[in-house]
Amino acid sequence: MLCCLIEDEMSLQEFQQRVGCVITHVDEIMQQEIRPLLAVDIIEQLHRQFALLSGGRGKDGAPIITFPEYSGFGDLVAEDFQNVVTYLTSIPSLDVASIGFVIIIDRRRDKWSSVKASLTRIAGAFPGNLQLVLVLRPSRFFQRAIADIGMKLHRDDFKMKVPIVMLNSLSDLYGYVDKGQLTCELGGNLDYCHSQWIHRRTAIENFAVTVKTTAQMLQKFGIDLAETELPNDVQCTKDLLTTHTEKHDKLKDELKLAMKQGITLLGCIKEQAAKSENHQLNPDEMENHITVERLLAQLDETENAFEQFWSKHHLKLEQCLQFRHFEHDFREVKVSLDSLMATLTALSDIGDCVTLVDMLLKDLKTLEEKAQESLEKAQLHALHGDQLIQSNHYSVDSIRPKCVELRRICDDFTNEAQKKYDVLSKSRQIHKGIDKVNQWCESGVYLLASQAVDKCQSQEGAEAALQDIEKFLETAKENQLSDLKNIHNQYELVLNIEVKANVQKALKRLDDVQEMFEKRQVSLKKLSAKQTRPVQPVAPRPESSPKRPAPHKTPKTTFDVLIMGFINLSALTNTTKGLLCNCCVLTDPVFFLPRHIMNELIETERLYVEELQSIMEGYAAELDNTELSPLIPAALENKKDVLFGNLPEIYEFHNRTFFKELENCMERPELVGTCFLKRKEELQIYEKYCQNKPRSEALWRQCGDSLFFQECQKKLDHKLSLDAYLLKPVQRITKYQLMVKASLSLRLIFHFSTIQSQAYSNFRVYCMCEGVGLMSPVCLSHPQGNLSELGKLLMQGSFNVWTDHKKGHSKVKDLARFKPMQRHLFLYNKMLLFCKKREETTDGHEKPSASYSFKHSLKVRLACGVSSLLDKHNNCSPGI
Repeated sequence: MLCCLIEDEMSLQEFQQRVGCVITHVDEIMQQEIRPLLAVDIIEQLHRQFALLSGGRGKDGAPIITFPEYSGFGDLVAEDFQNVVTYLTSIPSLDVASIGFVIIIDRRRDKWSSVKASLTRIAGAFPGNLQLVLVLRPSRFFQRAIADIGMKLHRDDFKMKVPIVMLNSLSDLYGYVDKGQLTCELGGNLDYCHSQWIHRRTAIENFAVTVKTTAQMLQKFGIDLAETELPNDVQCTKDLLTTHTEKHDKLKDELKLAMKQGITLLGCIKEQAAKSENHQLNPDEMENHITVERLLAQLDETENAFEQFWSKHHLKLEQCLQFRHFEHDFREVKVSLDSLMATLTALSDIGDCVTLVDMLLKDLKTLEEKAQESLEKAQLHALHGDQLIQSNHYSVDSIRPKCVELRRICDDFTNEAQKKYDVLSKSRQIHKGIDKVNQWCESGVYLLASQAVDKCQSQEGAEAALQDIEKFLETAKENQLSDLKNIHNQYELVLNIEVKANVQKALKRLDDVQEMFEKRQVSLKKLSAKQTRPVQPVAPRPESSPKRPAPHKTPKTTFDVLIMGFINLSALTNTTKGLLCNCCVLTDPVFFLPRHIMNELIETERLYVEELQSIMEGYAAELDNTELSPLIPAALENKKDVLFGNLPEIYEFHNRTFFKELENCMERPELVGTCFLKRKEELQIYEKYCQNKPRSEALWRQCGDSLFFQECQKKLDHKLSLDAYLLKPVQRITKYQLMVKASLSLRLIFHFSTIQSQAYSNFRVYCMCEGVGLMSPVCLSHPQGNLSELGKLLMQGSFNVWTDHKKGHSKVKDLARFKPMQRHLFLYNKMLLFCKKREETTDGHEKPSASYSFKHSLKVRLACGVSSLLDKHNNCSPGI
């Protein structure tokens, strides 16, 4: 930048020097040092014709000044005489003027007094060098005599150092001056017109003034251009370039007019010589011709100097405009790239499931497509900057860093996008591995739970179950479940803590399920190795037999209850899992602890309320912010309720009511079901929200990419866009269902020990956790009285139940028909009810309502509790 400024300063200095030389040369041509006057200044005096510079020359080339007969010569004002004589003597060139002037005083028709006055004036006021003074004395005899005498008496009074020759006639004059150098008034043939001479002298001097004035104007304009500060924005630079161009064009027109004036004047002088073939310009006319040519040359030099300076200045203004455009485009592209980079940085690169990772990959692809145009603009803009640099732009030092920065941002975005793509791809691979493990574990536990207990008592049943287990274990290799650990080790550096924890849970779950299979295999192998003995029915002894006590009043039919289910294995402690896995009757079930579920429910509810609040304050409220109104897309106008639905109603319900009620259940998890039942009607607000969701998503697709949502997301520092948060209510209501289902599943563990007869006894109940109530009302027909007499309803669930025939088994083959029945169990404080679930559609309801018909009941003593089961679970015979 400094070199360019110095170069500009040197250009201005050179321009000023060249134009200054033109001004000086014009002054020299017009001899302004010795002739400060112009013809126009003394035009009236010149028109009196008391002194003429006709253009004639003496024998040695001395210019001739003629003082023709003028009656009022004696009355001339001294200043007028001095101005005219000074002006006339300054017209010839210095070389010619240095020879000396020849003065011809024509006083043939005048008196001696006029001759004396003329000589006195000339002697006292003539400014140039005199060579010779020729006086045509008065022609009348008396005046001639007086002139002769007076000349002798007063010659010394004139104080002239040159000879004064008194001539009697024109013929005597021809002896001193050639006749061709004299005008017709003196008998010569020199063509001279005084008015034409004045007009030409005025035209030449005007042209000289024009040349000088034009040069001064250009010089001042050049200084103004050089001192102008370059603007900092595009529009001001455009305005300055237009203003300077207009001034340049105006001065250019002035130059053209001046050049035309000089050329016309030169043509008039040449036209004088072309009047006849023999006509030649007199010396004064030749000097006029040379003067005009020299002035034209100076004018041409001025124009060349100005155009050279202007071309540099104009180039600088154009480069300034190019640079301002470059800066403006650079700022726009950089803002766009920075926004895209911020969005890319905020985009999560992990995800907590395959579906979310797929969504993130889709968002990443969409962002890359959206950024493609900005990236191309940035590359093209950087290329444009390179072209400016190659064209020797004066702002090279400012352009080059911006080009480097644009390319760096593009590379950073591309690299970051590729990095996120790689991480997301690896994360997707890991989540798929986790899903495979979880699905395999679920299927495995379901297989273990679905193996019928009665079928496993025979050798063939045990072997068939064992084959099913071995066949299922082969699928672990086919699904490459062991690869999850290798993938985790390979990608460990790019995974966050949450994903690592999920991998560890999945691997731990896999180990636990495989351990369950191993224990089941051990049990089944023992059973398959035993010889099956035939079963013989034994008639029951009469009740009056003295060898056995009278039986208690219990139902004639006993039941074997098998409870199956599968919940998150990681929620149990190692001790509890070991106890449960060793209790083969439970078919290896796994349970949530109630405290764990309750903590998760309340914590997720807290986060849910906070997220709803951020949506309402960070997005919905901002639609009414006047500062952001220019950014709001037109498609969103008056459609706030469409985009957000009844989200404000959902937020108010959870923030003011539901969250506080759930917190109150922290110490008493059994009441959480009451919360859901109590707020059943209020929870219907989710139905309205879900019905509006398609309209909301359609509106989001129209305006989701607007700057308004990007600005709101940036202020909230959200990693995901608004549409992800608008999905939260749908996910939350699903989460409630899963949590309630988990808390209601498999709360009871029933165990019956086998005895030699086909009847079962020693019924024990182990309550792992308290009930959470009902999500919906239950219609139960109970023949034994009011249900409120049975105490508090602790829990409920559907189970497979086995029972013997009412009349007993008469044949061994009857055992083969021993099949489970689906029953819904209600556990109260005093009794366990066995019911059959029925679904009926009533008038006015689209969905069927559930009702339960009573089948059997067992009295329950909860005091046998946990300790009772733990004390005896080791005595359970395997495989029952």
